Amino acid sequence: MNEQKPILTTRQGHPVSDNQALRSVGERGPATLENYQFIEKITHFDRERIPERVVHARGTGAHGWFEAYGRIGNEPASKYTRAKVLNQTGVRTPVFLRFSTVIGGRESPETARDPRGFAIKFKTVDGNWDLVGNNLKVFFIRDAIKFPDMIHAFKPDPVTNRQEPWRFYDFVSQSPETLHMVTWVKSPWGIPANYREMEGSGVNTYKLVNDQGVAHLVKFHFQPRQGVRNLTAAQAAEIQAQDVGHATRDLYEAIERGDYPEWEFCVQIMSDDEHPELDFDPLDDTKRWPEDKFPLLPVGRLVLDRNPDNVFAETEQSAFGTGVLVDGIDFSDDKMLQGRTLSYSDTQRYRVGPNYLQLPINAPQEKARAHTNQRDAAMAYYVDPAGGNKHINYEPSILGGLQEAPRPAKDYHQWVEGHLGRYQTTRTGDDYRQAGERYRTFEDWERDELVSNIGGDLKQCPETIQLRMVWHLWHCDEDYGRRVAQIAGIDLEKAKALPPLPGKPAPHQRRDQPTYSSGQKEAPARVDETAGAK
Repeated sequence: MNEQKPILTTRQGHPVSDNQALRSVGERGPATLENYQFIEKITHFDRERIPERVVHARGTGAHGWFEAYGRIGNEPASKYTRAKVLNQTGVRTPVFLRFSTVIGGRESPETARDPRGFAIKFKTVDGNWDLVGNNLKVFFIRDAIKFPDMIHAFKPDPVTNRQEPWRFYDFVSQSPETLHMVTWVKSPWGIPANYREMEGSGVNTYKLVNDQGVAHLVKFHFQPRQGVRNLTAAQAAEIQAQDVGHATRDLYEAIERGDYPEWEFCVQIMSDDEHPELDFDPLDDTKRWPEDKFPLLPVGRLVLDRNPDNVFAETEQSAFGTGVLVDGIDFSDDKMLQGRTLSYSDTQRYRVGPNYLQLPINAPQEKARAHTNQRDAAMAYYVDPAGGNKHINYEPSILGGLQEAPRPAKDYHQWVEGHLGRYQTTRTGDDYRQAGERYRTFEDWERDELVSNIGGDLKQCPETIQLRMVWHLWHCDEDYGRRVAQIAGIDLEKAKALPPLPGKPAPHQRRDQPTYSSGQKEAPARVDETAGAK
């Protein structure tokens, strides 16, 4: 206890000899304007919080590493991609992974029924690669222009300041593409037991590009070695009564005791074309690629083994963007991915500042240190190394500065032609089919929880929304719609008599997919091998 402590200073480095009192005129007199130490201290305190994320505000994170197997399934990874992070073995790439809920604010409970964010920053030898997704492998909408409306509908009412079920279902009832995600979220999968025992997914469709410039469509997934566990509404309420941050605590304590969570990183691969044989567009992020046709192929392992030293400096200031890709991983024409690529990085510039990439949590590793001609803006605290001549902050130049990197021997080129316009996908059959399949492949307890949750919500909605929602669910699976109608006290025949939505194609159930009746002894075999809380 006698060791010398560091001296307290101001942010200017001035030693502080009295940190207990303002400068004032006498013991009881007024304070003076020259209280520089106090003014510096309190004005910094007033600005300690940056704007919270509009979505994904509640979250926690951890450091770790990723190591590739060097293979994708039974093939060398280099067959599909030239990205070193995916095809070099024996290299541990540092990662930071931020988990989150979506709709609630920074202090909202982690037992909320909500998708969970799963955002990873890989600090590769070729620079950062950000993979920003969630735990459910799909999303509510397939066109980014609808994103602000969706979030507004799911956020609190601007008048009552409450999340109102009628707002959620009003949007959903007019957007059939949401039915698949709604079926997941309103089931127990909408409340993961914690962050360690849940899946992760990039959700959007990307492309892998190899040395020959050949591309394949790809989906990225993370399967937890700990297994998957979800909560019923009753279990979540019991936890929330005791702890609104149970998932943050669970992750922190597991890492502190050396029980490092681990995921197997897998991909699904598809040839880079339109695939007219499918009932859905593979670029549609509201759909899952069937795993019997496009199996999960192991790529590597992801391990979290270190908690942040400071939550604000690392977790809150961590900034991710879907446009942050490395060579060998490329964009597809997924309309949500295209829109997210602008929005995510733009959000970080507003929230953290234009120089957010200078922060240690966001900066690339030393081997891939940034060298740019970008200068200045708020909070610039160093200048990117600009080569041999510090006067040159432009390119090209014969006087020094920076030069372009060598181009790949065979780069990827995509042929694009067509009429410019506003288009919606015409392949909408799976808007209902995949939701119905999900209903039938849930276990009995999951199905019971799902219909109970939706039925309870619809009791709080106007009749017009109730009828349209039951109409949608009945077209997904007749038993699905019938059970929800019974719970909510909705006239099923009146709902079934509704016409299709204006401007939307009439839904069609795949009659080769039998509807599930609650009187059957067994539902069809599950697609997901998971351990649910029962």
